[in-house]
Amino acid sequence: MNVSVKAYGSFSKLGSPTRTHRDIEYEALVQITRRVRSAADQSKLGFGKLAEALHQNQSLWDTFAIDVSDRSNPLPRELKAQIIYLAEFTRHQTKEILTRNASIDPLIEVNTAIMRGLKGRAD
Repeated sequence: MNVSVKAYGSFSKLGSPTRTHRDIEYEALVQITRRVRSAADQSKLGFGKLAEALHQNQSLWDTFAIDVSDRSNPLPRELKAQIIYLAEFTRHQTKEILTRNASIDPLIEVNTAIMRGLKGRAD
């Protein structure tokens, strides 16, 4: 079983068996990005929820990094390196957000850009 399928299972119930790995990864990013955005909108009252949502986001990015590190992963080497870089960026930015030294905006932008890429859109 692919790592991305396992990761999605921890964030949501699997839908139709005809869904692709890209669809599953996209849906996982959509759900987590919504949680992060919603928790951030709750301000100080939602800091615990924000921390939980950020942890889930980081877990998903860790899963992506592990998946692309597998030698059997067919993605091009350069793309794999970029995904690993984004996972590390996410880790750093998450720490900064949790210490209240950064905004969630860069994480939302990264997730949104990856979602567009998974859907094959450049907008």
